[in-house]
Amino acid sequence: MASLFHLERELNAALDDPLFQVELETLLRDYVGRETPLYFAERLSERYKDKNGRGPEIYLKREDLVHGGAHKLNNALPQAMLAKRMGLKNIVAATGAGQHGVAVANSCARLGLDCKIFMGKHDMERQSSNVILMNLAGAKVIAVDGGFKEATSEAIKGWVENLQTSYFLSGTAVGPHPLPEMVKRFQTVIGKETCKQAKEKWGGKPDVLVACVGSGSNALGLFDEFVGDNDVRLIGVEAAGTGLDTGKHSATLTMGDVGVFHGSMGYLLQDDEGQIIVPYSIGVGLEYPAVSPELSFLKDAGRVEFHTVIDQEATEAFKRVCTLEGIFAALETCHALAYLEKLCPTLPDGAKVVVCCSGRGDKDAQTIINQF
Repeated sequence: MASLFHLERELNAALDDPLFQVELETLLRDYVGRETPLYFAERLSERYKDKNGRGPEIYLKREDLVHGGAHKLNNALPQAMLAKRMGLKNIVAATGAGQHGVAVANSCARLGLDCKIFMGKHDMERQSSNVILMNLAGAKVIAVDGGFKEATSEAIKGWVENLQTSYFLSGTAVGPHPLPEMVKRFQTVIGKETCKQAKEKWGGKPDVLVACVGSGSNALGLFDEFVGDNDVRLIGVEAAGTGLDTGKHSATLTMGDVGVFHGSMGYLLQDDEGQIIVPYSIGVGLEYPAVSPELSFLKDAGRVEFHTVIDQEATEAFKRVCTLEGIFAALETCHALAYLEKLCPTLPDGAKVVVCCSGRGDKDAQTIINQF
């Protein structure tokens, strides 16, 4: 707890430090590649027009164009800067799909920090290209029996055993305070840019925002700027895996109950005895049994609606966006894109829909090939 209190104080001091903010702004522009485009998906939009040519306009917030291929660097880089500022040179992290692992490895290489990344053995097989990238960036990737849940537990243990020299760099909006708030804070650049770009492109704001939900970092990053504006509809899309009735899914907000896990309270996949139910999704980055406490609150408050998409719908969306737009979206992102099939027929003509394209799908190419 003392380390967490210290982290909160150091975070607030950094956020109030003009020099830290200038350095971060410069690196976000020149290293991360911000701002990312708000791209009008013209051919995808055409797909959802009726026989009279009426339908919504689909825009993609292109976080897949961030250096490293996902939104994860928005948070990993400033946290690594914070760790260096605190004099902590040993970074420990956990990753599922490997996108956060790549972001952490790149950030540590850029800032001259040592890096250990814990990853489930099965995830390392499914996302082998990202393991190679992490190793090339100088990270030590440690295989863990199990998946992202177990990798996170091992990373937290590695941090707790060396509190004086180590920094636990979380990529998910879960864990003990201030981790969920910090991750969200650094990801809000997504929504802030979207708000600005919407005003530039059509002189208004989006009507609907759509994001995939694993633990919630990209969804909160997009939604936060608009939470107070009830005219903007917020939709999170969870992984239904092989079907909610099969038990093989990661639909925590849809099927879970409130519980405590890895230091935070929120919705959780658990059985009647409170034991964790192992999550599943073809989108590896969505395989986590808990979810952001803030998203859990927004569900209970009725501000964000949540829906689910099965594996087959996600893989079909991957192929559809490839052929219509020439964009290879991550399978996690494709859960949000797949929900457009159900959403768009219900929307009025000209409605502006923004989907967070949270990551690039190169890592999923072999999985897709195996599906078709």
